[in-house]
Amino acid sequence: MNNNSPVTPFNLISPNPLLIVISGPSGVGKDSVLEEMKIRGLPFHFVITATTRKPRPEEVNGADYFFLSQDEFARMIDEGELLEYAVVYQDYKGIPKSQVREALASGKNVIMRIDVQGAETVRKLAKDALLIFLLPQDEEELINRLKKRNTETKESLKLRIATTRQEFKKIDLFDYIVVNKDDRLSETVDMIEAIIKAEQHRVHQREVDL
Repeated sequence: MNNNSPVTPFNLISPNPLLIVISGPSGVGKDSVLEEMKIRGLPFHFVITATTRKPRPEEVNGADYFFLSQDEFARMIDEGELLEYAVVYQDYKGIPKSQVREALASGKNVIMRIDVQGAETVRKLAKDALLIFLLPQDEEELINRLKKRNTETKESLKLRIATTRQEFKKIDLFDYIVVNKDDRLSETVDMIEAIIKAEQHRVHQREVDL
């Protein structure tokens, strides 16, 4: 529905598909939130991110990420196949453009988890994207989560904490914040679902154009 079209009760029955971005600092629980949404069977297209980092033991190629070589990722950049990409802790991450466009064209809501730098890029490309920032209850909780992952050296942990403090300064880019407390994942996803439902009942619909 074009934002300049006359609004009637009947052309609001089928809302425009949303481009939903779940973002926030490393360790805040973005992956866990999306996994819970998938378990609930929500009828969204969940975007799979491409990355050059090595998979963690529990991760599956093509399900958690597309794990690519540096050369494969460089080709996608050269051929304009990425919606956005960035260097994140010495590794590249990016969103394949075709996934997003095809899902939106089919009428599906599209949801993706990206870092704050990527969310900033998406905001520039699609001003009507729905950006949700996940927060920990406090910084101590976030540090404890990162330590529990057992994937960080002392130096990399310091870098992630410093990066997080800078990311908090970007919060004005976002439409909503949701606190993801320890052991309250279900409540977090309930809140995100409520936000999405409310957005789909707006009189003036978001209209994503990529």
